[in-house]
Amino acid sequence: MNHRQRVNAILHHEAYDRMPLVSFGYWHETLDAWAAQGHVGKEEAAGYRREGDSGAADRAVMDRLGFDMNWGGGAGGNSYLFPRFEEEVLETRPDGATVLRDSEGLIVLTHEGRVSIPSEIGTSLTGRAAWEELYLPRLQYSAERVDRERFKKIKAGDAERTLPLGLYAGSLYGNIRNMLGVEGISYLAADDGDLYREIIDTVGNLCYRVAKDALETGVRFDYAHFWEDICFKTGPLVNPAVFRELVGPHYRRMTNLFLQHGIDIVSLDCDGWIDLLLPVWLENGVNTMFPIEVGTWQASIAPWRAQYGKKLRGVGGMDKRVFAKDRAAVDSEIERLKPLVDLGGYIPCPDHRIPPDARFELVQYYCERFRKAFG
Repeated sequence: MNHRQRVNAILHHEAYDRMPLVSFGYWHETLDAWAAQGHVGKEEAAGYRREGDSGAADRAVMDRLGFDMNWGGGAGGNSYLFPRFEEEVLETRPDGATVLRDSEGLIVLTHEGRVSIPSEIGTSLTGRAAWEELYLPRLQYSAERVDRERFKKIKAGDAERTLPLGLYAGSLYGNIRNMLGVEGISYLAADDGDLYREIIDTVGNLCYRVAKDALETGVRFDYAHFWEDICFKTGPLVNPAVFRELVGPHYRRMTNLFLQHGIDIVSLDCDGWIDLLLPVWLENGVNTMFPIEVGTWQASIAPWRAQYGKKLRGVGGMDKRVFAKDRAAVDSEIERLKPLVDLGGYIPCPDHRIPPDARFELVQYYCERFRKAFG
């Protein structure tokens, strides 16, 4: 079997010969550190910054570590702001902090040398006038959102492809959060329900149209994939009842479209404690959770499988923190994963991007141990 066949078999609860070694990339600072240590080339670190997941640099690093494939790096159209905003420095503070308007129109506070998510301090989406002038024109459908020449090349190589290909289906709520910020989207939901609904519907309709165009190119996708990141360590950043009412129908419309094109595995990337949103996703056709962050809340597919049965699949859930420890910690993590793999419909993968404290030789050791344990 090749990795494409293995992934499809595992997520459909069918027989397979071995478990593929799946990754989800690295912090850029991780490859910089590994390059300084001589484990990867500087050109590979720079290449990963340019190309991202599943590019040539990533494949070279994965080969050196022992990974088979990256869950990221599928193909899709542009279903977000088009064009993006020009980044603009609004203020430089005495302490060296910079206030800027980012490419999504969010006003953020940044500090040079700090590697973290910038602090949100405002948004350009301040109400209906700003929505209609600055954002709505950037969220209109146009044929150029889908690179048909790229899809034509992908389709030409479909018969020889040995890795699974995901359709990037966009974001139905996470990108809206990115435009407004956590506070902004929370206030908008309470202060202007009509505009809140209109923004959700506009984004949902655009995601549908772009995905439809991509599917009509004839490329044979193995799964579809959404990005959201709308939860944190104690729960969702949106009221689950509101999410079910306003966003759920857009998921259902899109997953029905996927089914028409033979795609019945729908993956979703959401960090944090996602349990309260799981029922909404499952009832609307999203059935594969990723990355299943172990983190401080000990997320695991096991309790979800006990509650929802085999219809819930998963990719992720491997505690990447062991890469900063020792071989004993890696061995222990492999043992923890064994009963989860036995559940079926589950592919272990480091629960998020590998951080800079990861020891290159321990990631290699994990790949070796994994292959022996699940090969």
